[in-house]
Amino acid sequence: MDKLPKRPANYVPLSPVGFLPRASAVYGDRTSVVYGRLKFTWRQTHERCRRLAAALVSLGVRKNDVVSVLAPNVPAMYEMHFAVPMAAAVLNTINTRLDAKAVAVILRHAQTKVLFVDYEYVRLAHDALQIVADAGAPVPLVAVIDDIDRPTGVRLGLFKLEYEALVSKGDPAAELPSLEDEWDAVALNYTSGTTSAPKGVVYSHRGAYLNTMAQLLSWGVGTEPVYLWTLPMFHCNGWTLTWGVATRGGVNVCIRENRAADLYRAISDYGVTHMCCAPVVFNILLSGEAPRLAAPVHVLTGGAPPTAALLDRVERIGFKVTHSYGLTEAGPALACEWRHRWDLLPLAERSHLKARQGVSILSLADANVVVDDDTLSSVPRDGKSLGEIVLRGSSLMKGYLNNSEANEKAFKGGWFMTGDVGVVHPDGYIEIKDRSKDVIISGGENICSTELELVLLQHPAVADAAVVAMPHPHWGETPCAFLVAKDKAAEVCKDEVIAFCRERISRFMVPRKVVVIYALPRNALGKVEKVKLRDTARNLVLSAMSRI
Repeated sequence: MDKLPKRPANYVPLSPVGFLPRASAVYGDRTSVVYGRLKFTWRQTHERCRRLAAALVSLGVRKNDVVSVLAPNVPAMYEMHFAVPMAAAVLNTINTRLDAKAVAVILRHAQTKVLFVDYEYVRLAHDALQIVADAGAPVPLVAVIDDIDRPTGVRLGLFKLEYEALVSKGDPAAELPSLEDEWDAVALNYTSGTTSAPKGVVYSHRGAYLNTMAQLLSWGVGTEPVYLWTLPMFHCNGWTLTWGVATRGGVNVCIRENRAADLYRAISDYGVTHMCCAPVVFNILLSGEAPRLAAPVHVLTGGAPPTAALLDRVERIGFKVTHSYGLTEAGPALACEWRHRWDLLPLAERSHLKARQGVSILSLADANVVVDDDTLSSVPRDGKSLGEIVLRGSSLMKGYLNNSEANEKAFKGGWFMTGDVGVVHPDGYIEIKDRSKDVIISGGENICSTELELVLLQHPAVADAAVVAMPHPHWGETPCAFLVAKDKAAEVCKDEVIAFCRERISRFMVPRKVVVIYALPRNALGKVEKVKLRDTARNLVLSAMSRI
């Protein structure tokens, strides 16, 4: 059997790019992209991507060159997920919420060859490029993505390249580079930097392909879905669904901003069946009068689990929520695969089950929670014992770009160390409790800040909450809670909040200090900047009673 060789007919490199020509062949006349008054079919999208790839090659883009894009969820952003790797280049989608300094850091580290900029972000790009130039680093070619539905004519200084002009000039019949090795890079994504400086995460064609297929299977996406882009495509390539929607011949409904009226209008007008979002989008959907949906919309959410009250409200409207877990280095990794018998349980129990991140998606060989980084021994399946979540599988990143130290730290003993703390329940489902750096150690006891935050969010006067460690003269550390009031004009009784917690959790977990602030500090991805809160907490003073 060992004498049977690989042949071109039976061994083809795996790549998500191949989903597009298939979509063109199978779903050619079906709508692929909707944006305002504009509609494309899959045949048209395939041709446009080939044109753009040919144009990139004509600009001198070669294998492993990085093509960056700074844009919201518009057709160009979607097309570049196929066109850039078609040109053998590597796609780098940049978070539009970053400031100019952060964008400049990415452009320099990635050594970007071409930068595409949406017309709304020309000022941001200009300032970032100025920082790059002032540092003496090479400045990339720049092309503006004008609004395809309502062109504005905006350009960036001396750079006269424009996206649609490049598409129109590209030859769809031009010979494009072929993929020789599925281990080649397809995308470069940067971590949010909540606990450290952002790192460049490199995805392979193989990993992206497997992640896409596993995501579709795990979520149960059938043929011809209608997908609403509420999740930014710059978030891990839209959790790989940029490629996934093509796989199923679906419709990509693109919108620039997540406004409640626009979301409900899109759901109604196009018959949306699926969408992904962070929990904050639920608050947008529930602002004002939320209409009941004509048909169910399946929602995949990540990050902090929705509270029971929030879950009840969105599901009453018609949204069917699935909780998942992923990180830049792995893309989608865990999903709370739902068991039909759980539908019969009371809301509180269903909410608790849905709050769990679940089991590994099929692209992973394994996921585990280990109690020790050195021995990598598993925690008991008791839903209580804390450990670090570790992953193994072909869908993980190739590694961090130009950062061997971080790679050695992240990959250990045949596992990828996520830095996230979790537990394993008796049924094998994993639940994340915290980032390892956010665990509070009080008198030798581990306190999960996220667990305490969920309790605080149950208080009727609390709209948002974050918990960090503050120094304690006896216990070493103790929880300090930062709260945002639902009614900014009303005063939140701190003693009442502490009493509320005492009724629901162990005494050692109760926050000894409560601070009410106007808003929690968040980074460009919307994640709470606990580093800033910890700095504030270090300078706070406990009352005499709180020291007991």
